Amino acid sequence: MKNQLSTALCVLFTLAALAQEKPDVKKEIPKGEVFSATQSVTINGKTIALSTETGTVQLRDENDEPIALFGFTHYKKSNSNEKRPIVFAFNGGPLSASFWLHFGVLGPKRIDTNDPSYTRPAPYKVVNNEFSILDKADLVMIDPVGVGFSKPIGEAEWKDFWGVDQDIRSIGLFIEQFLIKTGKMNAPKYLLGESYGTFRNAGLVKYLQDKGIAMNGVIMVSAVFELQHLLFGPGDDISYLIHFPSYAATAWYHNMVKNKGESLESFLRDVRIFTENEYAPALLKGDQLSPSEKETIAQKLADFSGVTKDYWIKADLRVTNSEYFQELLRDKKLTVGRLDSRYTGVNEDPLSQSAFTDPQSDAISSPYISAFKNYLYNDLNVRKDLSYTTTAGSRKGFKWDWNHNGNVIWNAQVAVSTLPDMTSAMKRNPDLKILILNGYYDLATVFYGVEYSINHMGLDAELKKNIIMKYYEAGHMMYTHKPSMQKFKKDVDEFIDETSN
Repeated sequence: MKNQLSTALCVLFTLAALAQEKPDVKKEIPKGEVFSATQSVTINGKTIALSTETGTVQLRDENDEPIALFGFTHYKKSNSNEKRPIVFAFNGGPLSASFWLHFGVLGPKRIDTNDPSYTRPAPYKVVNNEFSILDKADLVMIDPVGVGFSKPIGEAEWKDFWGVDQDIRSIGLFIEQFLIKTGKMNAPKYLLGESYGTFRNAGLVKYLQDKGIAMNGVIMVSAVFELQHLLFGPGDDISYLIHFPSYAATAWYHNMVKNKGESLESFLRDVRIFTENEYAPALLKGDQLSPSEKETIAQKLADFSGVTKDYWIKADLRVTNSEYFQELLRDKKLTVGRLDSRYTGVNEDPLSQSAFTDPQSDAISSPYISAFKNYLYNDLNVRKDLSYTTTAGSRKGFKWDWNHNGNVIWNAQVAVSTLPDMTSAMKRNPDLKILILNGYYDLATVFYGVEYSINHMGLDAELKKNIIMKYYEAGHMMYTHKPSMQKFKKDVDEFIDETSN
């Protein structure tokens, strides 16, 4: 009896011990899911058949460990060969999904909006995109980790992707792995980014080049390379100087200047001369500027900008972009757009110093988002229980790490630039060409700021010719404006033709 009891107790203790042990079962790491479809696009009267892939692939780190499900849409011309050019494209943010470029100008379909005004609610008009680049190259629309369907897997976390360098690394890894997978390593290769995507591009082209993947060209849509110049930080007069020509262009468009000259371009030539030769020296003097000198500069600022001399004097000759949006058409109870200052919206508080909203964003966001998601789930055959995230700002805990290769942060102001990366890439690859497309009415990434950056790269005259600047009488998303969309197509086509042979 004693032995039986002893045996029973041993069994109970063993079972209890086993119950407390946790089985060493690793969670299965997802491999991604790709959805296939066929599309077509008609360009210049010729219909091009396309095979499409949309979804995610498993992204691996440098040690082949899985770190993310990386989202993309790939358009490939049917029966094309491995030498056909390929373009990797993305939007900015950080961190935005790529549907703006995808459904605005690059893909086989585009949303037709009521530019430069508000588009009525659904049903929206989706049309064949005769301005697509798909007659010239295959296209990969990229959604970085945090947007689209992209997310971390394995041991990786969001913070491993949310930052200047983290973002460049993960997209660089994806591009390399995609080129290998699709047999396109020996094809002409291009990067195309918009807004923050141009800032990313400047770092990414060097990252890839350092890995032995040289780009034929980089296309910058609404470019910015030195983010501190957009912030109006304490003591930073550069921000005010580089924004002023865009203020003047906006006033010209809204007929708020007395002397418009022969054209916008001739008007802006005069604005540039004034900015460099009179406005800049005046700001440099600070409080050493005499009252009479200040009066003279304020009057000229008023003449070019459409905002009164008294306002400029009260602002100490320094007006931020948000203040300008609010002030220019205040008497009409209107606010002008940040992304595109051709757009106007109701001024919600005419007494406010700064604008509350961006009329262009208000006008186009719903058409773009709704129409694209309808296309994504119904035309590209994506599973309807997968959520497509348009901006990482909607994710809990989203925070961007602004540190980049020796750049610094002070006084809560970002002082970060990828301009040295692009400069280095160009000097080490003298065949690298850069195409920069900027809108005159873009008050988010101003054209004169790009000119300033390019003029401070320290390139010799011959190498500087590799940077091609094109201008549009539209805003940040110049492709909402049909004449600019036509010009976009022409400029990009010529660039790919010249650099792919």
